Amino acid sequence: MSRVQLALRVSDLEGSVAFYSKLFGAEPAKRRPGYANFAIEQPPLKLVLIEGDAGQPTVMDHLGVEVSSTDEVAAAASRLRESGLVTLEETDTACCYALQDKVWVHGPGAEPWEVYVVKGDADTLDKARQEGDCACGIQDDQPATAATGCC
Repeated sequence: MSRVQLALRVSDLEGSVAFYSKLFGAEPAKRRPGYANFAIEQPPLKLVLIEGDAGQPTVMDHLGVEVSSTDEVAAAASRLRESGLVTLEETDTACCYALQDKVWVHGPGAEPWEVYVVKGDADTLDKARQEGDCACGIQDDQPATAATGCC
């Protein structure tokens, strides 16, 4: 199974959950403090809502493709590298309340894309940062985007 992911940073998490529940006729698949995600079957979509600053408009946080295995992530990483894109791979990373393997690339407008597999639950929303890391695999020397979380 593969589906597109859209991660939005929203100022009103509860209002957004209510709206998207009505829009897609589904309840969130996962709820945690400051976080909700929907696993929509039709159209195949993983909608992630990350609580942002109050009063701010909703912005795109990042985009992704959820796949069903680590092998698919590795194959995507190889294909992306071979096509000349700069990639950042993460294995056994905990973010968005999930343990994941993933590979990141950036589109021509600096939009962050991830290809990822969820391997299990985790207890943290944000990935632990190391010096020089920004969230979602964006390095500090790359163009700034709306992305400040990871999923």
